[in-house]
Amino acid sequence: MIQVPEQAHSKSHDEIRSMLQTSDSGLSTKIAKQRIQQFGSNEIPDRNRKSTWYLLIRQFRNVMVYILLLAAGISFLTGHMVDVIVILAIIIINIAIGFVQEYKAESAMLALKGFMVPQSKVIRDGELKTIHSKDLVPGDVLSLSAGDLIPADAVIFKYQAAQAMEASLTGESLPVEKNSSPCPEETVLAERKNMVWKGTFLTTGDVLAWVTATGPATQLGMIADSLYTIPQKDSNFKIKSDQLARQMAMLAAISASILFAVGYFFQDIPVNELLLIAIAALVSAIPEGLPAVLSIVLAIGSFRMSKQNAIIREISAAESLGTVSTIVTDKTGTLTENTMTINKLWHIGNKEVSVSGKGWEEQGEITGATDDIAALDPLIEIAAHCNNAAVESRDDGSFHVAGDPTEAAFAILARKAGKKKEHSIQKDLPFDSKLKYRATIVEKSGETVKYYIGAPEIILKNSSWYTSKTGKKPLSNKETRLALQQLEHWSGKSYRVLAVGFKPFDEAESDRDDGIIFCGLAAMIDPARPEVPGAVKNCQKAGIRVIMATGDHALTALAIGKTVGIALPGKEKVLTEKELLQLNDEDFEKAVREVNIFSRLSPLMKVRIAKSLQDQGELIAMTGDGVNDAPALRQANVGVAMGIKGTDVAREAAVVVLADDNFATIVKAVEQGRIVFNNARRTSFFLITTNFAEILTLIIAIAFGHALPLTATQILWINLVTDGFCDKALATEPGTGNELNSPPLDPKEKIINREIIPTLLVNTLFMTGLSMSGFLYYLPEGLEKARTIVFIILAFTQLFNVFNMRNLKGSAFKVGIFSNKWVNYALLVSVSIQVIIIEIPYLADLFEFHRITFLEFLVWVSLSSFVLWINELYKLLFITK
Repeated sequence: MIQVPEQAHSKSHDEIRSMLQTSDSGLSTKIAKQRIQQFGSNEIPDRNRKSTWYLLIRQFRNVMVYILLLAAGISFLTGHMVDVIVILAIIIINIAIGFVQEYKAESAMLALKGFMVPQSKVIRDGELKTIHSKDLVPGDVLSLSAGDLIPADAVIFKYQAAQAMEASLTGESLPVEKNSSPCPEETVLAERKNMVWKGTFLTTGDVLAWVTATGPATQLGMIADSLYTIPQKDSNFKIKSDQLARQMAMLAAISASILFAVGYFFQDIPVNELLLIAIAALVSAIPEGLPAVLSIVLAIGSFRMSKQNAIIREISAAESLGTVSTIVTDKTGTLTENTMTINKLWHIGNKEVSVSGKGWEEQGEITGATDDIAALDPLIEIAAHCNNAAVESRDDGSFHVAGDPTEAAFAILARKAGKKKEHSIQKDLPFDSKLKYRATIVEKSGETVKYYIGAPEIILKNSSWYTSKTGKKPLSNKETRLALQQLEHWSGKSYRVLAVGFKPFDEAESDRDDGIIFCGLAAMIDPARPEVPGAVKNCQKAGIRVIMATGDHALTALAIGKTVGIALPGKEKVLTEKELLQLNDEDFEKAVREVNIFSRLSPLMKVRIAKSLQDQGELIAMTGDGVNDAPALRQANVGVAMGIKGTDVAREAAVVVLADDNFATIVKAVEQGRIVFNNARRTSFFLITTNFAEILTLIIAIAFGHALPLTATQILWINLVTDGFCDKALATEPGTGNELNSPPLDPKEKIINREIIPTLLVNTLFMTGLSMSGFLYYLPEGLEKARTIVFIILAFTQLFNVFNMRNLKGSAFKVGIFSNKWVNYALLVSVSIQVIIIEIPYLADLFEFHRITFLEFLVWVSLSSFVLWINELYKLLFITK
């Protein structure tokens, strides 16, 4: 049994060989087969994947479903089969919606397999072989070349000009130079330069490395494991809808009990008949259509968000976005474009010039004075030749970059200037971390020339000349100081600065780099997305705090933070993971509460920050695109992943995916989330008002010794048909446009809260009072006619109540009576249906209606309209400010 080294990055090569019982020439096939028995395949298991049956059964774990099942059972026992059929249909619809959403979400961990490399090059039995990646074991020697995806975690023992792109794992936006020197034990993941990681790829150079971890033991595997262990929390909306269900169940139980008690103690009603009445009241007090309309509210919100490029993977997240109080965002690829873009050039004796265009797009111009641009011609020529990168545009508008992104930036610069590779390339030398430059030897007009791009200090140190209009000039200390001042100026703005030069090449002096002719400096940066500053400002206006949590360098993070407005005046402090680990729990919580930028973070630290914010009462949205973001996306109340540049792991761990990778889109989604909550409230309030009025009318009628004012069928018609069109129309309300001008919704705020109870009472008392008046007035003419009038009153007061619900805090006329066409259509259809079932004899008989005159109909409909005018007066006096 071998000992897999912990903290392999800190071990010497001899220690690694000894612990892994390996050598520079790798393992034998026999030993490799033995080890795969010990360590298992190099695969990430999906051990916690839920079965289809489990997902289906889990949909029943919902308070409203329990209540509706109880109502269906009671209806069955009392012979109300129409109620049973309708209620069961509603349950099936809701379960189907939830099942489909969760079935899609459970494919999350399968995306991790997208990082598995089918084939790997290893040294076994002393020979270079190609094997299936799942057969890799600790102790194997990996052979990696530029462009290779890395199939396992490994420690480097031999390398040549090696760099790896690790943005998806660590958040580092630039390729990381690799070497074989052990690192101190406390070195954070992003700075372990002697290690390569599963799921990343080599951009340049060659590497030989001992495999130290496979499958679940890799950093990628541990991230997967952390996703499994993060419990799936109930969404904020599910919690609220469960609260509402309990409120309605309690109301129904109390109402039925009151009705039974009144009939038993104050009226001479047989117990068996009274029990049936109480059960009917119990069922009628439950708004059967509420679960369906809440699902429709969420579906409409999700659809609207998708139109704005926010794809909602779990439907309840449509409302949860409205309660977000803090957005914790990644930097690379989220706030920035995840491209290295050269946007400034400079040469000695000239002013700096600007380069327009963004990302990998070739469209752009070099702007500045004519002489300043002309002085950069040699630099542009070198940029065209001194790179080994390819940038290809795809049909969907995205780009594929092969090679080092820094070299790709120089290739794009040359394309913007209209320069192509014109000279024959004799030899290309990739970036060397010791020499700190990359070079290309070309044949130019019969002369061999060596082009350089590298660290300014190194290029300037080896330069003896600089280019000018009249030819090369000697590079004195004065010119060198000017170049170093420009370097310092740009570096202070967090630009990455490289110098460019060339020299005639002599094979006999190939090891010498002195005598370079300096051609200028190029400043590049991973630029902030242009729309992000406005989006951040909108968040702050809406009372939403924005935090940056990145794996990138502190200075780079601060520069972007200042650009986009996250680093506010007085909030310019940046804390690294190393600094956070030195804090006690109390100071850690304080730091999370006060600091807006965190850098050099590991995946687990991002999760810890998310948990700390949640423990302090924040409801957080976490954005990201890399594997390193996935655990935090899962931990967040709302995980938001990038759809284009995001990894499969990040997308599948999130509940919201931004199809355009635009941070500004999340702000639009938050606005829609607030509209969703308001629509959920107005539709719930609308339905509950009718139920309150119905049950109160029943109680009063029984208390005064009268028959039930409505039959069970009439009550069900009002609950599911009369209300059924209008509640769905209310679900389409577009909002007032002021949703982002107020603080975030309180996560604990219930759908039905104390603030709207007075309005509920006003509506209920009026509807009940008018219903009882009509009932008592027509009762002498017969029970059927009295019930017909009560039906008309309850149906039409509720139809007029639609206008009240469109604006809960102001006049219905402020939003425009005809501004929502769906409400108008719903009212037209509902009125037509009410007239049809009352006037057509067959339907009237089915519902036990009595024919009434047109004048009677007009009078009671007109009186019903007062529910609108009374509400307008109440809002004017007590709500509108």
